[in-house]
Amino acid sequence: MISEEQILAALRSVIDPELGVNVVDLGLVYSAEVLDSDVRAVMTMTTPACPLHSYISEAAAEAIRECIPEARHISVQVVWEPKWNPTMMSQAARRQLGWQ
Repeated sequence: MISEEQILAALRSVIDPELGVNVVDLGLVYSAEVLDSDVRAVMTMTTPACPLHSYISEAAAEAIRECIPEARHISVQVVWEPKWNPTMMSQAARRQLGWQ
């Protein structure tokens, strides 16, 4: 059985190239769900103008595929609401960016 924790662990390997922090700790991942063997992640970007949103969403799907080979179908949806803001970052991300 695939768990939300497995999905989030896979997504922690996806690093935002501009900030150098993983998408989970940045607070970009809004949900990770499993239905049977289908995996769905809903995430956002730091800004709707992010030129890397296709790259990051494809990297997220690939990370899930690599870490959870039993996943039958993988969907990564990028949404713009709610808007991301820095308060969504984890303490680890804040430390990594020097925002203590």
